[in-house]
Amino acid sequence: MTRVLVASRNAKKLGELRRILADAEVSGIEIIGLADVPEFPDAPETGATFEENALAKARDAVAATGLPSIADDSGLAVDALNGMPGVLSARWSGKHGDDQANLDLVLGQLTDVPDERRGAAFVCTAALVVPGGPEVVVRGEWRGTLIRAGRGENGFGYDPIFVPEGETRTSAELAPAEKDAQSHRGRALRLLLDHLRSLAD
Repeated sequence: MTRVLVASRNAKKLGELRRILADAEVSGIEIIGLADVPEFPDAPETGATFEENALAKARDAVAATGLPSIADDSGLAVDALNGMPGVLSARWSGKHGDDQANLDLVLGQLTDVPDERRGAAFVCTAALVVPGGPEVVVRGEWRGTLIRAGRGENGFGYDPIFVPEGETRTSAELAPAEKDAQSHRGRALRLLLDHLRSLAD
């Protein structure tokens, strides 16, 4: 069994990758998270792009643990805000991880933007770094529009105001399996499946 570290303490991210591996019938891989390894310092996310941040986090995890490691960086790119908050999505309001404040600030910035110009995309870049081996960086995007008030209890971050293309529900109203099938993170992680299969062989 090959252990692969997901450089996250977010149980939802670990669960999502485990479900994707199971659905693709990839066996021989044990997904573990940061709670399962000795603690090491988190490097600040100083990259200008999702790709730079994901790769830096994955490299740090490999250096600290010696395990093949996956890290991701994701966020919301709003058309009317020139692609922001982007890499600043988790700290858009000035305080890291305050989902409601971040969401409220984006809604406030879009108050005067008409519905037909409220396009946005969730973006996820995932990096897989293997000790002494390859570095793979992939990107998944999930297009949609932003509504004016949040709906739904599933998900986190900007999910309650994001309605994916072809949907009337927000991503916070989708069941986990539905979200896995469509989401930016699901799309990026599925692009890593062949690389993970090769680690299991």
